[in-house]
Amino acid sequence: MTAGANADDPAAAYLFPEDTRYMQLALALGRRGQGCTWPNPAVGAVIVKDGVIVGRGWTQAGGRPHAEPEALRSAGEAARGATLYVTLEPCSHFGKSPPCADAIIAAGIARVVSAIEDPNPEVGGQGHARLRAAGIQVDVGLCAEEAARDHAGHFLRVREKRPFVILKLAVSVDDRIAAAGHRPVAITGEAAKARVHLLRAQSDAILVGIGTVLADDPLLTCRLPGMEARSPVRVVLDRALRMSGNSRLVHSARQTPLWLMSAETAEAAAAAKLGAAGAHVFHLAADDHKPGLDPRAVLRTLSAQGITRLMVEGGARVASSFLSAGLVDEVWLLRGPDTIGADGVPALDTQPLTAVTRSPHWRTRATETLDQDTLTIYERT
Repeated sequence: MTAGANADDPAAAYLFPEDTRYMQLALALGRRGQGCTWPNPAVGAVIVKDGVIVGRGWTQAGGRPHAEPEALRSAGEAARGATLYVTLEPCSHFGKSPPCADAIIAAGIARVVSAIEDPNPEVGGQGHARLRAAGIQVDVGLCAEEAARDHAGHFLRVREKRPFVILKLAVSVDDRIAAAGHRPVAITGEAAKARVHLLRAQSDAILVGIGTVLADDPLLTCRLPGMEARSPVRVVLDRALRMSGNSRLVHSARQTPLWLMSAETAEAAAAAKLGAAGAHVFHLAADDHKPGLDPRAVLRTLSAQGITRLMVEGGARVASSFLSAGLVDEVWLLRGPDTIGADGVPALDTQPLTAVTRSPHWRTRATETLDQDTLTIYERT
């Protein structure tokens, strides 16, 4: 395929070898916004003219401004006649900001290299069509697979009304996550903990069950230096609203959002008390004959609030319920060097961990060594 062709073939070969390098930069820029642009996707954009990068941008916190206007602003007049590389189709509709396609046309961009079409029905190819109608050369499909992974949360929210789900598990050598009686025990070291906090910063929300809260009294924030403001929304599955008003989560609810997922039958007085402390209580339909809350209903509720990337952090029953429902997209398995013992808490409640590590439905995408610990990332096949 030549650079002037208009085809949406992700496998197409581009005439200019430097195109891939610039798109990779755009993808890296877009990832800077992961965790803080919801409900909008985290897009990256690069503007190049005569072999020189004249503009860069990524979606800003809260989803606006979009990446393209940011890149155009930094490029100024140099954008005229230049090439724009963008990780997702420019929007073509009026939302809380004007269409990016119109801004690109007005800036005099000559060529747009777009990684992938936006499945949002308000866009869905119309952005590319508008650019082409204005005489701009549009090439679609470069680094599409990587862009699809980066924007998976946006795509799932549009298509399935749920966020992208990452299940994080920290396990001992013998696949345990806690000591007997759910007593907390240190499993991984500082390097692994820092990696987890970075993942929190790259997630829109983090979810745990009420059992984890009662056992550990966690804070669930990002505590990397300088990134405290990137803490995700804290979500707790608390069917009967057993959350204590003295918990660290409730005490910090006005600083970092706390959302409680409860059953419709939960006591109104408890909901009112927690709401007055700053928590947001959601009431979901629940089956009296089944424990817990339906994971699908939880994800639909989070999606409706704009959440696109969800990190599920515990405990064992919650992890098992999301896995059993087929609602986990990636598993981040951190393994420490020590043994806990047969009386410890299994990682996945009643399921063996081999349901992921040795399953044909999961494959290893990446591995990292973090001092004495190892991180293995599994993705669905």
